[in-house]
Amino acid sequence: MQDIERRIQELREKIRYHNYRYYVLNDPEISDAEYDRLFRQLVELEQAHPELITPDSPTQRVGAEPKEAFAQVTHRQPMLSLENAFGPQELIDFDARLKRYLNRTTPIEYTAEPKIDGLAVELVYENGRLTVASTRGDGYVGEDVTPNIKTILAVPLTLMEPKQGPPVPELLEVRGEVYMEVEAFGELNHERIKKNLPPFANPRNAAAGSVRQLDPRVTAKRPLNIFCYGVGEVRGASFETQMEMMLTLQQWGLRVNRQYIKLCKTIEEAVSYCEELERIRETFPYEIDGAVIKVNRLDLQHRLGEKSRSPRWAIAYKFKPTQETTKLLRIDVQVGRTGVLTPVAHLEPVEIGGVIVKRATLHNEDEIQKKDIREGDTVLVQRAGDVIPEVVMPIVSKRTGNEKKFVMPKTCPICGAEVIRKPGEVASRCPNPNCPAQVKEALKHFVSKAAMNIEGLGDKLITQLIEKGLVTEPADLYELTKEDLLTLDKVAEKSATNLLQAIEKSKKTTLAKFIYALGIRHVGEHIAGVLASHFGSIEALKNASEEEFMAIEEIGPEIAQSIVSYFQDEENRRQLKRLLDSGIEPEAPAKLAESPIADKTFVLTGTLASMTRSQAKEIIEKFGGRVSSSVSSATDYLVVGESPGSKLAKAREKGVSILSEEEFLKLIGGGEHE
Repeated sequence: MQDIERRIQELREKIRYHNYRYYVLNDPEISDAEYDRLFRQLVELEQAHPELITPDSPTQRVGAEPKEAFAQVTHRQPMLSLENAFGPQELIDFDARLKRYLNRTTPIEYTAEPKIDGLAVELVYENGRLTVASTRGDGYVGEDVTPNIKTILAVPLTLMEPKQGPPVPELLEVRGEVYMEVEAFGELNHERIKKNLPPFANPRNAAAGSVRQLDPRVTAKRPLNIFCYGVGEVRGASFETQMEMMLTLQQWGLRVNRQYIKLCKTIEEAVSYCEELERIRETFPYEIDGAVIKVNRLDLQHRLGEKSRSPRWAIAYKFKPTQETTKLLRIDVQVGRTGVLTPVAHLEPVEIGGVIVKRATLHNEDEIQKKDIREGDTVLVQRAGDVIPEVVMPIVSKRTGNEKKFVMPKTCPICGAEVIRKPGEVASRCPNPNCPAQVKEALKHFVSKAAMNIEGLGDKLITQLIEKGLVTEPADLYELTKEDLLTLDKVAEKSATNLLQAIEKSKKTTLAKFIYALGIRHVGEHIAGVLASHFGSIEALKNASEEEFMAIEEIGPEIAQSIVSYFQDEENRRQLKRLLDSGIEPEAPAKLAESPIADKTFVLTGTLASMTRSQAKEIIEKFGGRVSSSVSSATDYLVVGESPGSKLAKAREKGVSILSEEEFLKLIGGGEHE
């Protein structure tokens, strides 16, 4: 039996090694037939001795049964998005900003690599074994797609211990991009069409759809690949530069785009790299939509830190998007929830980047006049990734003389109110807060998942509620009766009961969600969370001054002015009172005056005994504190669990207060977190 165990282990190690040579280094040492013989031997031995099968065996790529839904995974460190640069000058400006921030005149060294157009994922390795794989999600919480990611042969189930170089760490969070090569994508779509299945729009959608299959056996049949581009939390290893990190990931068996990663001594070298990459982009076997430029030295990355949704030390250089010409049939005007009138171009359908485009944004009246876009024009339309297609310019040479100039209507196309345009603003607005279009869009926003999360209240029902005069503002939802709902089309006794229960359930919500639901201009989910944490109550928020808002790090003058204007409006204050009187109880962080950690910044490291990282984060935010992913001079406390990482040494170096888990619980009031 020992001989069999030894042979199984030997075969697994050989197969992992040859996977590494083939998928990571692109330099195989044996033929496909020889590889197949090794794999077949392992399969036969494991079938004869199923008790010796382990989860990380190369044979266990597909084994899980289909799921009903994906579990959620909270990223230990946020998977932030990148700021974009759309030309060489914006890269030069980026470099200048960093030098000012660092008070530096000497050149900054960068790494540059292709920006793969795929699906961002995170792979978590504990003691060298893949334990969890998740999608990026909203950057903070993703979906658990572990069984699906395991089907990708380029993803090692067990990391390799290099003969030379750093050993595999205790914990390694790897960020990567799952993609599908263009040729494989074409073959997949050809097969789908033969089976009367709808084709995928483009390789990115095909990759995303494949990873998000509930049945990993379907994913296994899809030709997916991966490139790793960075890390989240690491325990048991450290790096000095981005380039060193990438080379080490490759030593551990992870696939990085080594062929095209370039070390650039100056931003000018990075610009040249981006221009050359764009020139040869069509020669790549996979789709790239730009390049990613990162500061090479990790100590400089830490000093530069993060903004609200993106790191300061990295930027995405976006290539010119795909463009096509088509006919602009007519221009309609849509009214949004804030009353803004937006012109929309209706086009003859045209395929751009694998997607059929029928509509495109025209932004505003000034933009149309500036570009001299007319109804009936042949126009150049561009689409970049998931960005809404836009009309770039008219093809003047193709005009016939029958084209018609656009004029913004003087009255709202929905309610007939006289349109206003304030001095200095490009937006024309419908000033009528009772305009059905505004009411509908405001209600859709209010009930959305990220806001009050009223399940079952979709677009069609909202339209009926407005048309029947049952709802004119969000507070009306909380006065609906079963009799009201039964007057709506396709609403029966059970669905009416379920909807009323969902409306009642929504009254128990968080302060952050409630603030977001109000629909204040420029206040998205993240800023709503910042406001909830800082002010602690809707009353304090309502009465705050512009100066108080401006004192918050992430809030600038435009957001501050928008919030103050919202709460100064008598109609908004009336609607807010109605909402609160209806029984909505936004759960807020502890009152700042009573909280010992109000406005304090925490960093967590190591494994906590009594709670998960996400639970600790919730507790800190509940008591008015903030959680950061990295130690800096702005950090107030480092909470240390078992097996802390490099953050502990950094905290000591910077003189940050270090708390054990017991001291942390004592600080917030013992067992109150339960």
